[in-house]
Amino acid sequence: MSEYQYYEFLAIDRPLTKRQRQELRAVSSRAMITATRFTNHYEWGNFKSDPRVWMKRYFDAFLYFANWGARELMLRLPQRVLDSATARRYCRGEAALARVKGEHVILEFLSEDEGSDWFEEDEDGSLSSLVPLRAEIASGDLRALYLGWLLCAQAGELDEGDREPPCPSGLGRLSAAQEAFVAFMRIDRDLLGAAAAGSPEAEEPLPDEDMERWVSGLLEAEKRALLVRLIRGDEPHLRAELVRRLRASRTASPSETAARRRTVGELLGVAEQRAEERRRREAEHAARERAQQEREAAEAHERYLASLARREAEAWGEVEALIATKQPGKYDAAMALLKDLRELAVRSGRREEVEGRLGRLHEQHVKKPSLIDRLRAAGLVGTGRNDGPRGP
Repeated sequence: MSEYQYYEFLAIDRPLTKRQRQELRAVSSRAMITATRFTNHYEWGNFKSDPRVWMKRYFDAFLYFANWGARELMLRLPQRVLDSATARRYCRGEAALARVKGEHVILEFLSEDEGSDWFEEDEDGSLSSLVPLRAEIASGDLRALYLGWLLCAQAGELDEGDREPPCPSGLGRLSAAQEAFVAFMRIDRDLLGAAAAGSPEAEEPLPDEDMERWVSGLLEAEKRALLVRLIRGDEPHLRAELVRRLRASRTASPSETAARRRTVGELLGVAEQRAEERRRREAEHAARERAQQEREAAEAHERYLASLARREAEAWGEVEALIATKQPGKYDAAMALLKDLRELAVRSGRREEVEGRLGRLHEQHVKKPSLIDRLRAAGLVGTGRNDGPRGP
């Protein structure tokens, strides 16, 4: 298989300037470059820059995958919507890492699995299906960060005695973007299920009257300031900031709502138990499916033999006609029909009759080595040159 690498960057909070696009074009003459997007793929050669540098300078999201199993996702968020301490509480290894660059926190997620299935770039909408993670994190939804911590545990980057960070609510019912993240980063579903068992139910949307009550409680000066910021329109995360504040006002923090924090070893153990139970259920289901298919096949065969019995004489004529063609493919069809005719005769107590007919057929066509070889391979006549007819 030839090499294939795919790179995609998105500028979300601010479009690229003309000068920035020119800087990017100097790196690649064949990439697709717009005010918000850079995409390129390589079937030979490599990307001639550092994606981490580009995330610091230009972009808010990055996706990469290669056909040898490497997958990477980066998300850049302002520190005012995601503080670095929270990010680093969850992103604690190479599989999930949080870096601070100026006013931003850059989240890096990495999955490497040489034995994995090939990923098509349009399989789940590519980066577009993952970008909503930024807005979710900015609004205080930490499930994606927790999934990153699970990725570190799955990769063996954490000690078994390490305890999980605060487990957010709603792990058992992920958003579409979080589901895409699980699929793209290949997070083990059994490990996710083990973690979700300790996650509270997702919060229901807040009724309008509760939101109105919260807004009414804000100071008049703060309301005016928020409206000015909204009208100015240069703060793409303003809504996320308000949602985060509203969420914090109505719920306790994850550390207060969660039960005892589980260790990495406990979660991995439960995940293995779930995997064993899943494999057992799958094996039982497969066995039932096989048994059902065998029953259906047996019933279909019985119906076929009953139909064959009604036209047995005609079927022997078909055998002769197939043999007369002297075509290998027709010989194979004749062998299949002969085996069915022998089974039909044996079932009805006419073994000697059918073996006699097969013996005469052998003698009649003994000078056709290809046909005789097929008769012997099918067990319809003896294996020796002078052998007589052989039973079933």
